Amino acid sequence: MIDVDTARERILAAFAPLGMEHVALDAALGAILAVDVVAGGNVPPFPNAAMDGFAVRAEDTAGATPEHPARLLVVAEAAAGYPCVTEVTAGAAIRIMTGAPIPTGADAVVRFEETDERADAVRRGPGETVAIVREARAGEHLRPAGEDIQAGQIVLLAGARVRPAVIGVLATLNHTQIAVHRRPRVGVLATGDELVDPGKPLGAGQIRNSNAPMIVAMVRRCGGEPVSLGIARDSEDDLRHALSRAEGCDLLLTTGGVSIGDYDLVKRVLQAEGRIDLWNVRIKPGKPLAFGWLGPTPVLGLPGNPVAAAVAFEQFARPAIRKMLGERSLEIPTVMARFTGCIENRGARRNYLRVVVDTGSDGFVARCAGGQGSGILSTLAMSNGLLVIHEDIAVVNEGDLLPVQMLDWGLG
Repeated sequence: MIDVDTARERILAAFAPLGMEHVALDAALGAILAVDVVAGGNVPPFPNAAMDGFAVRAEDTAGATPEHPARLLVVAEAAAGYPCVTEVTAGAAIRIMTGAPIPTGADAVVRFEETDERADAVRRGPGETVAIVREARAGEHLRPAGEDIQAGQIVLLAGARVRPAVIGVLATLNHTQIAVHRRPRVGVLATGDELVDPGKPLGAGQIRNSNAPMIVAMVRRCGGEPVSLGIARDSEDDLRHALSRAEGCDLLLTTGGVSIGDYDLVKRVLQAEGRIDLWNVRIKPGKPLAFGWLGPTPVLGLPGNPVAAAVAFEQFARPAIRKMLGERSLEIPTVMARFTGCIENRGARRNYLRVVVDTGSDGFVARCAGGQGSGILSTLAMSNGLLVIHEDIAVVNEGDLLPVQMLDWGLG
């Protein structure tokens, strides 16, 4: 057996970022930028009001107080979306709305709350006088051109994940499409005579195929394009036929068939049809894990027990998919949490414990989500993290501080 870190390193060495494609903004969420994004213009493109109020010359409000206000003549109104052709001259003010271009001559905006309009509850329009009750500073409540982004600036770096805010920035920069790394096509194949898809009747000794729908969802969640390959029965011919459907995939994931049982055929077929680079990793839950090649397609054989399959996916398949997507950081977001309870770590394997992480008075606190058997999928559904117990830790005691992988963080 090899340790988790060595297995991950060897697996990830087989992958590289995929080629570039252009996608529409509404299809880019979760993808990874393939090129730097450079601004073609300023954002905002012109100075504009950050508040509703009056555009003024700051010097005209010098010394203004509620007792001794500065009185200015309102000469025009300015609204967002329209240029203002009237200039602010000495002793003048222009009524202005948030987002409207700053008129020529003005260098500040005085909020309505700092005028007599608020006190009197009477609107001050063109031809009327407004009393300014507080001295304005040059640049106050004014957004200069390029305040957010300046022309020629590198705004987003290649390798950045496209999040909703990134899409907003791209739209601001007038992008309708963006260059991203192609999403990897990931084949998902379940194996075993005992498996029956949801919606079909169960026979004696049969169980539901939960692995394939779960792994398909995990592939999609971390940015891949899942390709469902169905269920391969426990015969080498059926397995070979199912594997042939993976042609064109960037990665093939199988569940089951990688242990040492009479019907664990994935490893046997891989040895005959391709090659196996590693199997058996010092990990709990799950020890049987195969990685190899079927022609040009890398194959990761996950364990058959559902929790073991999910944990192995997070540790090995997730970073492989993220690497193909071009992501810079492949680590699962991790926090340090104090464990509530006591548990033994037998077998000198790295143990991934399903836990519920909450915020305590002095940081994060983790407690077991329930039974830890590799077939107890319900506790994985109830957990929000995996407590990582390293191989050299034999016992975890109450209050011990340990790393927890937060599975739902850092995706999307």
